[in-house]
Amino acid sequence: MTKKINGVLTAIVTAFDRDGAFNPAAQRAQVKRQLDAGNGIFCGGTNGEFFVLNEQEKLAVTETCVDEVNGRAPVVAHVGEISTRETIRLGKQAAKLGVDALSVITPWFVPLKQDELIYHYQTVADALEVPLFLYNIPARTGNTLQPETVRTLASLPNIIGIKDSAGSYESLSGFLKAGEGIDNFDVLNGPDSLIHQGFVDGCSACISGLANVAPEAINAIWTRFQAGDIAGSREAQENVTGLRTDLYSVAFSPAAVKKALALLGQDVGESRYAVRFSADDEQKIRQIVNQYLQ
Repeated sequence: MTKKINGVLTAIVTAFDRDGAFNPAAQRAQVKRQLDAGNGIFCGGTNGEFFVLNEQEKLAVTETCVDEVNGRAPVVAHVGEISTRETIRLGKQAAKLGVDALSVITPWFVPLKQDELIYHYQTVADALEVPLFLYNIPARTGNTLQPETVRTLASLPNIIGIKDSAGSYESLSGFLKAGEGIDNFDVLNGPDSLIHQGFVDGCSACISGLANVAPEAINAIWTRFQAGDIAGSREAQENVTGLRTDLYSVAFSPAAVKKALALLGQDVGESRYAVRFSADDEQKIRQIVNQYLQ
């Protein structure tokens, strides 16, 4: 990858049909919505429900997104598996599909020491030639990358940054500080509540789950910031933060995101994991959609 990844990448949902199978046509429609709003694509992540996709589906999602984007925006695909071996195997296949970079989550379920995380990422980086982003989301994996660990890994030539989804400003600022003075190492902000502050502090891009339902609103935080309209960027962030707080109080993303998309007339199917919305839940989401998105 020769071009720096800037701006907004949407942590795009994986579209399913009524039988719960991957729906390539619907996936393409969602990619097009994001491109029209000026956003790039981050596929196969948490909002893409990677944890309930098999290997063939993960690769099909990536291939569909890359093909639909067709070089018009960056595409980063998530490939992190629970083992180093499987991460490498999937990474090699995904790299062949033409992604700009891969994102590799920390292994999960088994708690790892920092030197074990370093070994994992060094092994993956040595086996793959494509640029790699570390992916820190400790609430879901039970493993946390420490800033000093990230600084060590940043010395590897194809590790070009970290996606931080820890959810706190302390975590984000720690990684920004860890990357100071290191060429070709970027911090990508994960929490939708910290997009504006991340750009102010030096993040090159954000990975946004809410951009699925509000692609233009998320993009406005970036475009206003880039134009020097800091107050306007902050105002756009305040609206997004309200949407995030209200929507995620009903259910965890991507279930809540997919339900909101359905109410907006976007056919992406339901989430595969065990979430059931009551009539009251649906009414709450409908009210949120009407308040923020209509």
